[in-house]
Amino acid sequence: MRGVLIVIEGIDGAGKTTVAREITSMLVSRGYRAIYTYEPYESPFAEALVRVKEKSIDNPLIDALAMACDRAYHVEVVVKPAIDRGEVVVMDRYYYSTIAYQGAMGVDTEWLRIINNAFPKPDLAIYLDIEPEEGLKRIRTTGRWGFYEKKGLLEAARRIYLELVRRGELVLIDARRPLELVVSDTWRYVENLLRSLAQG
Repeated sequence: MRGVLIVIEGIDGAGKTTVAREITSMLVSRGYRAIYTYEPYESPFAEALVRVKEKSIDNPLIDALAMACDRAYHVEVVVKPAIDRGEVVVMDRYYYSTIAYQGAMGVDTEWLRIINNAFPKPDLAIYLDIEPEEGLKRIRTTGRWGFYEKKGLLEAARRIYLELVRRGELVLIDARRPLELVVSDTWRYVENLLRSLAQG
């Protein structure tokens, strides 16, 4: 089977990382060669963006361009080689996050699409939907705060994500429910994709 790219998206607190890791483990346990990876990645561009944000510079164009450079690095050194080896790549965030978050910060979403057009299209992209209030509540219990965990921003990002769902670019899964149900629904889509690819 050829390599496969699966993306898990959602606002902060939706459970992306947990679900992506669980799906990767399920794939491996069933004999697939699968890897988990994430964005922003550990690139010089992501590190530079953190330094910029720490100086309280809040420019969404800088964010969008730094994220695109980070993504180019990530695709070059991790994603594309794994796909070329025939592996299943499960990604925690991808360019949809840039469209949603930097779009929510005021950047034109069509321009964000253009600067991300060069990257591989995923075979399956899932959006875990949750209200910002619930996402922030979950984050408070973990203590993992970043630069984007603001209610107004998350509300705007969620609206853009839902528009991507309406456009057929993302598959929506209700992430308000217990984790095991979210994982099982996600796995059903993954399993259907792999079955269809195996059948040619």
